[in-house]
Amino acid sequence: MLDKIVLISAPWPLFNRPSIQIGTLKSYLKSQFPDLQVDAHHVYLKIAATIGYQIYQAVSQRTWLAETVYGALLYPERLESIKKVFQQQAARQSSLRKVAFEKLIAQVETVSKTFINSTNWGEYGFAGFSICTCQLTASLYFIKQMKKRFPHLTIVVGGSMFAGESIENIFEMFPEIDFVINGEGEIPLGRLVQHLNHSRHMQDIPPVPGIVTAKSAQENIPVTFNQMEDLTALKCPDYDDYFELLESLGPQKTFFPTLPVELSRGCGWRNSHTAAGFTGCAFCNLNLQWDGYRSKSASEAVSDIDKLVSKYKTLSVAFMDNMLPLKNSGEIFTRVSRLGKDLHLFGEIRASTPKRLLEAVRATGTVEVQIGIEALSTRLLKRLNKGTTAIENLEVMKHCETLGIVNTSNLILCFPGSNDEDVAATLRCLDFALPFRPLKPVQFWLGLGSPVWRDPKAFGLKAVFNHPNYAAIFGPAINRAMQFTIQAYRGDLVRQKKLWQPVKKKLENWKEAYAELHQNPASGHILSYRDGRQFLIIRQKRIGAENLTHRLEETSRAIYLFCEHHRSIKSIKGRFPGIPQDKILQFLEMMVTKRLMFTENDKYLSLAIPACRSPNTKHQRL
Repeated sequence: MLDKIVLISAPWPLFNRPSIQIGTLKSYLKSQFPDLQVDAHHVYLKIAATIGYQIYQAVSQRTWLAETVYGALLYPERLESIKKVFQQQAARQSSLRKVAFEKLIAQVETVSKTFINSTNWGEYGFAGFSICTCQLTASLYFIKQMKKRFPHLTIVVGGSMFAGESIENIFEMFPEIDFVINGEGEIPLGRLVQHLNHSRHMQDIPPVPGIVTAKSAQENIPVTFNQMEDLTALKCPDYDDYFELLESLGPQKTFFPTLPVELSRGCGWRNSHTAAGFTGCAFCNLNLQWDGYRSKSASEAVSDIDKLVSKYKTLSVAFMDNMLPLKNSGEIFTRVSRLGKDLHLFGEIRASTPKRLLEAVRATGTVEVQIGIEALSTRLLKRLNKGTTAIENLEVMKHCETLGIVNTSNLILCFPGSNDEDVAATLRCLDFALPFRPLKPVQFWLGLGSPVWRDPKAFGLKAVFNHPNYAAIFGPAINRAMQFTIQAYRGDLVRQKKLWQPVKKKLENWKEAYAELHQNPASGHILSYRDGRQFLIIRQKRIGAENLTHRLEETSRAIYLFCEHHRSIKSIKGRFPGIPQDKILQFLEMMVTKRLMFTENDKYLSLAIPACRSPNTKHQRL
């Protein structure tokens, strides 16, 4: 009879959040097997408390920093090559420049071994590891050390690092692993518990969909998913172990964590869109562990939020979805606002999210979102298969600025096949984006399983292979045998870096200008208007120069406000039939010249935002 199991989340996830992976698995398994003891160890919090939260956070923000620390413990004979990778990455982080690598790994090793040696792992039916971004070498280290002490301990791994192609040769390279879960783990782990209840011998366990073994891998049995049809069987995540550990650290190291919540699994855009011969965004490999898209009902989602906030007495919530559900987000956020709690929420949204939904999101307390902007060239957005345009991206950035929502979005640089036209369009769009929160430049990286990786020739790539840093960490043999998440390629990268340099520089200037123009919060927005009902006064703040003021009267005012959302020239003409089209175009082009409006493909968008209205006040419709 199986009495207890253990679930482990190794470094380096964000330390101020419990692991939703093991928290959700624990609650599910407890609901299916009430007598089963499920221990969940958020080991990364122990590490963070030991080395210091600031250093931990800096390491956890970059994959190669995170993977080198435990890489050096796994392969001490490769210390010099691994240290070189760490130092190259640490040079970009001011908080890590003075950190001695050997001292850091010694600290980490001490607390890791203390954790491993403090428990009789042989008492557990199996140890399950959730291995996601930045957790690969750390998880392998714990697995190796635990297996060394308890050779008969069954090791089960899963998570986004091991799905599809990445499972190939895993049992040969890492023989300590007994089972790999492909995709989500609830049903496969439940089946594994059932079988281990009747037999403690692994060889007696029959084939289980969603579970890969050394035997099934050797026999080339196709890897399958075994997931829930819907998410109704999911229970509210159990984060008790995390909060008990946090409390044990003492008042000097206590903080108020952010609670992870999931509203859906998979990607609604990937599931619904099949243009360009592939689904989803061209660069994305975030959904390899799921088949299709499923979301919770509004009542289930809000119930989870309410229960977690009430139980753990903290008000920050992060939605872990690739993007918030397209269909029922409005109802979800309306229900959340009715809870009457001063929540601090974070989520990811599509650029096509309408303003009315953003207003509902803001009303719940959401102050930060990440939008799938990725590019400010419509041609490049089409190549990325985003299903959006540059003018839509500017509009959602404008709405976030209006509502006081912090927009922490990215702009991809150096996407394969980008050309002068893409860069020119991006530079032009950046001229109009100054009033809004700057985007973060992110150089394109090739993800295993992404559409670009699957069809490299279509994107001008000559060859794809593991990133060279994997060879530095794992050595050539493992690097040749495994396919890792971060890939490298031969193509036009040198040309792309040179091509995108002006955009990179302009993004830096944008960041500096935005900060300078907001030094005095009382001075208001960079581009704003005050409405006098018969006229409109627009103020335009500038760097190193006096502010500009523009007054629009009567019809000019009405047209400008009508273009709060991007409008086609046809719809503008239809709304103002008494004005000759050439007069309308003359006014619109004047607004564009002054950078008070943006135009693209005969569509126009007003850029100024209200100076005096509350973020939650809806604009009057014209």
